[in-house]
Amino acid sequence: MDEGGSRDGKSPSRLIDERLVELRDWRGEVLARLRGLIRQADPEVVEEWKWRGVPTWSHAGIICTGETYRTVVKLTFARGASLDDPARLFNASLEGNTRRAIDIPEGARIDEEAFGALVRTAVRLNISRLRA
Repeated sequence: MDEGGSRDGKSPSRLIDERLVELRDWRGEVLARLRGLIRQADPEVVEEWKWRGVPTWSHAGIICTGETYRTVVKLTFARGASLDDPARLFNASLEGNTRRAIDIPEGARIDEEAFGALVRTAVRLNISRLRA
């Protein structure tokens, strides 16, 4: 897996690893699980560390970012408004014309198959925009 950028001599993947350890609670577990699902859905995904510490996954453009807040883990899909979401995973940032987000509170279950399909759809959209 190719990794974009670095800071302090550490790869973005290493910085994400460290963030997951720092969290030490359910948020780290959820973000780690989602990270694994993203990697599984797109083995060519590039992990990046943007905007002063936001884990970001890209392939021909940003797929999504992963942020943690006190009550939710938030995955924001850069072009989410353009993605089909038949499983209705998007539950936040629904009013915008570009982004859509999935807020995952403690104890929530995510449909892993639908999430993987959403990641693959985002990758296809990014690739199609490069060809246009």
